[in-house]
Amino acid sequence: MAEFLTDVEELRAKARREMSKGPVTEAYGADVRRVIDVLNVALATEVVCTLRYRQHHFAAKGLDGETVADEFLVHSNEEQEHSDKLAARIAQLGGKPDYDPATVATRAHSEYETSSDLTEMIRENLVAERIAIQSYTEIINWLGSGDPTTRRVFEDILSVEEEHADDMLNLLDKS
Repeated sequence: MAEFLTDVEELRAKARREMSKGPVTEAYGADVRRVIDVLNVALATEVVCTLRYRQHHFAAKGLDGETVADEFLVHSNEEQEHSDKLAARIAQLGGKPDYDPATVATRAHSEYETSSDLTEMIRENLVAERIAIQSYTEIINWLGSGDPTTRRVFEDILSVEEEHADDMLNLLDKS
């Protein structure tokens, strides 16, 4: 069994000296400012996705419109949950969640696309999910072991984004 190497007295002293840093300790292995910037880009992406799905929910019409609209609403709510998780993590790291409506669309990886065609709505949502999947996978790999908490936030969100993509693909196959 490996020996515990931390000097407990020094650990306690550092914790008291650096209380204003909150959860960010010497053990934190990432660039906290850069992580906050990346989190804010992901936050903008999730806000755009929330709004797009919500708009599609209300605009969905046609034979399968109600069923698809219901799915869009579920996804919109889940995207909002993702936004909340990202904003909470930004605040934990000492940053400020950036919800500025003047810049949110330009910072987001996905786009806010509307359509009156149900199939086109599904396609746009599938594209956006694929963008989020690629982006979040890259972020997870970039974070590595430097910030395991933020990595887990992205891993949790990624698993839902993959479900969303699968849902959109299934809807597309039915149309």
